[in-house]
Amino acid sequence: MAQAGQQWQVRVTPRASRARVEDTGAGLRVYVTVAPENGKANAAVRKLLAKHLGVAPGRLELVRGAKSRDKLFRLI
Repeated sequence: MAQAGQQWQVRVTPRASRARVEDTGAGLRVYVTVAPENGKANAAVRKLLAKHLGVAPGRLELVRGAKSRDKLFRLI
């Protein structure tokens, strides 16, 4: 179970054919089907990552990478 303060390095691929999360060992690879415009991809990543980790989406905070493919999420 994930604990508060834990962080995950995430590499995002927008406009994928299907949404999924893969563990690469060095971090997580998240594929989302939406385009990276107006924060839609970030919202989709947060929702999918929360489901994968078994926590509420509101507990995940985007620490770094709002406009980048490489992101850092923290559980609050």
